[in-house]
Amino acid sequence: MWSSKLVRRVALAATAALALTGVAACGDDGDSGNSAGDNKQITIGYMAWDEAIAASYLWKNLLEEKGYDVEVQNVEAGVVYQGLSTGDIDLFLDSWLPQTHADYMERYGDKIEKIGVWYDNASLSIAVPEYVSDVNSLEDLAGNADMFNGEIIGIEAGAGLTAATQDKVIPEYGLTDKLTLRTSSTPAMLAALDGAIKDQKPIVVTLWHPHWAYANYPLKDLADPKGTLGGAEEITTLAREGFGADFPEVTEMLKKFKMDDQQLGSLEDLMFNVHKDDEEKAVEEWLKANPDYAATVDVATS
Repeated sequence: MWSSKLVRRVALAATAALALTGVAACGDDGDSGNSAGDNKQITIGYMAWDEAIAASYLWKNLLEEKGYDVEVQNVEAGVVYQGLSTGDIDLFLDSWLPQTHADYMERYGDKIEKIGVWYDNASLSIAVPEYVSDVNSLEDLAGNADMFNGEIIGIEAGAGLTAATQDKVIPEYGLTDKLTLRTSSTPAMLAALDGAIKDQKPIVVTLWHPHWAYANYPLKDLADPKGTLGGAEEITTLAREGFGADFPEVTEMLKKFKMDDQQLGSLEDLMFNVHKDDEEKAVEEWLKANPDYAATVDVATS
C-alpha cells in the first residue's frame, strides 16, 4: 500500500535537494526571490514525517487561497535547516524543540526566525504491537533481540529520532551487539509495521506522537526509564531570517496556527490512508469537513 508513495517521495526528495542549489539563481542579481514588496512566492520545506507533510500541504492550501504561490519541497531535516539559514527555504512547520532538533538549531538558529508553537505535547517513542506481551520496556529488548531478528525498524537516517535511537537508546540499554537500527524512510517503516501486524509477527519500530498509526494499529510505547528519548516537546514553525518583515500577513496567520490530536489525526488519516497519493485532495476534503478551521488562522479574525 506504500510502494507508490515511497517511490514518489524519494523522487521528490532528490529533486528538491537539487533545487536548493539553484534557487538563488532565480532572483535578480543573485537574490533568492524572497524579497519584500509584491512578491507572493513562498517555499515550504518539510521532512517526511507525517505531521510535517500534513501541515505543509494544509498551509499550501491556506496560503494559495490568499493569493500566494506556494512550493513544497521534501528534503532531509538537515537540508531544511540549511535551506532556512541560506534563505532558499522560507518556512518549516515541523521543528521539534527543545530536544530532537537541538543540534540543527545550535548550528543554524542564529539565521532562523521562530514564529510559533502549534502542537505542544510531541514525543519520540519506540513501539511494538500490543500482542508482543513479553516486551514492555526498552530494558526488555536486550533479552528478546532474536524475536525481532536483531533489528529495530527506523526511519530516515537524518532524523532526530534516528540519532536519539542510535546514540542514546542502543548504547544505554546495552543493545549495541544485539539490535541494529535499520534506517530507511517513514513510509518504509510504516509498510513494515503494517505487514508485521497483518501477520501477527513481532516488530519494534521508531515512532512518535502525534501520529495516526496509534489510532490505526494496536501499539504500545516501550517504557524508557533512562529517559533516552527525552520528554514532551513543542512542534514549532520556523522561517528564514527576514520572513516576518517580508510577509507580515502570513506571519500573523502562522502565529495563530494550532492543531489538536483529533484535528491532526483526521487530516493524517485522509492523507495517508484514504487519498494516499494526493495530499492536496486530502486537505481539500478535510477543510470541507472542518469549514470553520480556516477562519481560526485568518488575520481578518484577529
